[in-house]
Amino acid sequence: MGLNKKSVDDINVNGKRVLVRCDFNVPLKNGEITDETRIVAALPTIQKLLNDGGKVILCSHLGKVKNGPNEGESLAPVAKRLSEKLGKEVNFVADYNVTGEAATAAVAAMKEGDVVLLQNTRFRGAEETKNGEAFSKELADLADYYVCDAFGSSHRAHASVAGVTEFIKAKGGENVVGYLMQKEIDFLGNAVENPVRPFVAILGGAKVADKLNVISNLLEKCDTLIIGGGMAYTFLKAQGYEIGKSLVDNEKLDYCKEMMAKAESLGKKLLLPVDSTTIADFPNPIDAPVEVEVYDVANMPADREGCDIGPKTAAMYAEAVKSAKTVVWNGPMGVFENPTLAAGTIAVAKSLAETDATTIIGGGDSAAAVNQLGFADKMSHISTGGGASLEFLEGKALPGVVAADDK
Repeated sequence: MGLNKKSVDDINVNGKRVLVRCDFNVPLKNGEITDETRIVAALPTIQKLLNDGGKVILCSHLGKVKNGPNEGESLAPVAKRLSEKLGKEVNFVADYNVTGEAATAAVAAMKEGDVVLLQNTRFRGAEETKNGEAFSKELADLADYYVCDAFGSSHRAHASVAGVTEFIKAKGGENVVGYLMQKEIDFLGNAVENPVRPFVAILGGAKVADKLNVISNLLEKCDTLIIGGGMAYTFLKAQGYEIGKSLVDNEKLDYCKEMMAKAESLGKKLLLPVDSTTIADFPNPIDAPVEVEVYDVANMPADREGCDIGPKTAAMYAEAVKSAKTVVWNGPMGVFENPTLAAGTIAVAKSLAETDATTIIGGGDSAAAVNQLGFADKMSHISTGGGASLEFLEGKALPGVVAADDK
């Protein structure tokens, strides 16, 4: 996996037009941004390019855009917030065509240090399709250089992520990564490829199916693999334990046996829960008060459902983290949305917060858990991409990373 990529520090953008693919996929409620984390994360790269005298053209998707362009998924609120953050006007091109005459005219009128934000790339429709070549070329026509700073989209070979780079290259321009992408490559990429050992990986979440390749890949890379969350019960059933009404993927029982055998043959530790926090019925709503009983995995009643690792398991997992030098965590240990069923996830987060190891949170639910539980500032790195960080951990080449020029 070639991870030595050119970054914004390797190009001279003075007087040049720079197209930056950001991740402005922010949550909106009644047209107002409810969480500006992704906007704040993009600022260092944008500021760097402005300070260097670049003409900065920003693009991003927002939402899923199922039923065609609509004002509810316009990037207008992002332009407003960005203007406030940068202390200068961001010229928003509201054209649903994204790269049409309005965009061309706005870019042609730019001076050094100006910022233009294009409309939601998914409004174009061709963003996600194989025939996005015309869109890729039109995006490239607007710029001299291209910067990918949207790690959360880097696992998709979309026009504004990967397609555009071929046309930039064809006209003699350069394709580089921004500071956010660089950080993801440094932490996530290198943690998996060149970890400081001992390397402990912690996987949670609901389904084994979602993490098939991640489990297999990490077993080859790490020293200890810890399994929690709903997917642990499929492993426990594969070992012959009664798991009651717990989540299970019966089609993956043989796979779990294979992975346990693989760990043994490679001399790796594979840690599974030794006790479980159980409930009689799933809470509705999910955060409603709930009665729990803890059982060792050998004594689980047939009429109860495991919804969190138990205290013995939490202590065992925390102990395994203590001696680590690198820890990667993806997926909660239980139904952390419920305060009563969050104890295992809290225990793991706390153990990561207290270690001297490099601690990397692989996006998605584990990032949400760490943020909600107040441990975010104690982690070395919290990934900005859910699907992208999972694919990175699988050892897959991400189109958005591959497309950037090597140093």
